[in-house]
Amino acid sequence: MKALVALILLVQLPIHKAVPAAPPAPLGCDDPESEAAAEVAVNYINGHSHHGYKFALNRIEDIRVVPQGPNNDIMFLELDLLETTCPILSPTPLENCTVRSFAEHAVEGDCDVKLQRVDGTLSVLASKCHSHADSSEDIRKVCPDCPLLARMNDTEVLETVAAALNDYNSKTTESYLRLLEIGRAKIQYHPGHVVVTEFAVGATNCSAQEAKANVGACQLLPEDQSNFGFCTAVMVKAPSQDLQVDCQLYGHQVPAPDIPFLSWPGVTYAHPGQDTSAGLAPSAVGVTNHNLGLFHNNPVASESSSSEILRSMLPAKSVAKRAVAEAAQHDKVPRPVGFVPPPPPCPGRIRHFDI
Repeated sequence: MKALVALILLVQLPIHKAVPAAPPAPLGCDDPESEAAAEVAVNYINGHSHHGYKFALNRIEDIRVVPQGPNNDIMFLELDLLETTCPILSPTPLENCTVRSFAEHAVEGDCDVKLQRVDGTLSVLASKCHSHADSSEDIRKVCPDCPLLARMNDTEVLETVAAALNDYNSKTTESYLRLLEIGRAKIQYHPGHVVVTEFAVGATNCSAQEAKANVGACQLLPEDQSNFGFCTAVMVKAPSQDLQVDCQLYGHQVPAPDIPFLSWPGVTYAHPGQDTSAGLAPSAVGVTNHNLGLFHNNPVASESSSSEILRSMLPAKSVAKRAVAEAAQHDKVPRPVGFVPPPPPCPGRIRHFDI
């Protein structure tokens, strides 16, 4: 009888269903977690880029977080980057690099990055980037007289680079320098005819004096002694003629373990005396800037390095679109006088300028 009474009382107890935990609020593009992920992504992109210049973050366009388990998330980032004045080989930390101004004919990079966050530690799984120079029309609106980027295989550009290297090597008492790649160039026609070039160089195993006897024997220093640098040259062609060259060598640097030496800019290029256009990456011939054409899967990432991991970024509904829909819904709710709605979580703030 006691057992029966206990069973009846148990049945009469209210039944409470477990309420699922509310999903976490979506990250905003300017949230500290988003900023931290973007910093890791930009460092990864610069560390795996082999040509041109370092890029700095301009704006976080979108972020999406997909939980994978306890303390394990996949993060998708869409980033806007801007080219800096620091060559990719420069040891200067990114935070000390100056973003190239709009009037200098800025170059923008667009990147999709996939990261994994495990116990608060971020690692990049894959990245996909491309870059492009701002349109000539936009530059002309702001600065009608500013010179525009010239094609890197323009005859005047190649002549200026060759003349600058010959001038430097004829005066230096140090190692003979070889051209690695042309970074960018501009040609001005008014009020004077001026060609401005920037290019990466590498020290060889010859002194400048030894190179005069047999320049063909001069090879880039081996990996454990490598010494890369960067030069700027200004050639005035009219109304007078003048050539100014400034080169800076960075000293020996040890590449990151996952970046092979032979993938550094220009290591396999021919001597410019044999082929002046050899200092151009194949993708740069006939264009005005090195494309940040980075498509990289991290081979040591814990997730599959298949290209499928980037395709999953495309069909997802963006946080920004959800924010717009939610904002529109909130607008229908009566608000007190003076109420200022919060900004949408994405896209984030512009750090430099919009192009």
